Amino acid sequence: MADQEKIARLQEFIDGSDNIVFFGGAGVSTESGIPDFRSQDGLYNQHYKYPPETILSHGFFMQNPEEFYRFYRDKILVDGIKPNKAHLKLAELEKAGKLKAVVTQNIDGLHQDAGSRTVYELHGSTLRNHCMSCGKSFDIGYMKKFDDVPKCDVCGATIKPDVVLYEEGLDDETIQGAVNAIADADVLIIGGTSLVVYPAAGLINYYHGNKLVLINKGSTSVDSRADLVINAPIGEVLGQIVVK
Repeated sequence: MADQEKIARLQEFIDGSDNIVFFGGAGVSTESGIPDFRSQDGLYNQHYKYPPETILSHGFFMQNPEEFYRFYRDKILVDGIKPNKAHLKLAELEKAGKLKAVVTQNIDGLHQDAGSRTVYELHGSTLRNHCMSCGKSFDIGYMKKFDDVPKCDVCGATIKPDVVLYEEGLDDETIQGAVNAIADADVLIIGGTSLVVYPAAGLINYYHGNKLVLINKGSTSVDSRADLVINAPIGEVLGQIVVK
């Protein structure tokens, strides 16, 4: 259990602000049953024919879409996942006018499922997909109909998830929105991320306030900069916050 004095201080930060931004990573979704990429039992420590970093790269997708989609369906398109206490509390804070934006490295759409409206998805989303030839959009339900490479029902070309793969750049508009939100924030809460994935992790450098909160099960390279560090699961911590 997290230190109750720290929870109380976080509650004070939240009570005193109507300009909070949340920056989150894989740890926000692990409590919903989605595996973390870098934990001891995460995707990067499981054994496949190719390393996950290789499979989830632009070049591999273009050259070997069959193997890409085999891994993608097995490990990325996880069924029956629901938002947890962290997602729900952040949506509640936004509805109350206190949280201005969620900036996430996750691609699962759980923040939107929980009710969050202003979400900057740095690495894209599995919920959106497009034909690489004609550009037609497809939802996740269409993608799940295929046992092999999903094809467009108009032109027959391969469909690609709107997920940022290795070797691909982040979306400029999404980055700018996230930077503006973080730069303007009174309180920045960072949760469920080891802050090792760049350029995404570098966005927190745009925060210049004095209420930097870090909630993560393990230590990070930014702990010394934070005004409040809580080493506990993000859902456990945010679940104790009362929205007033």
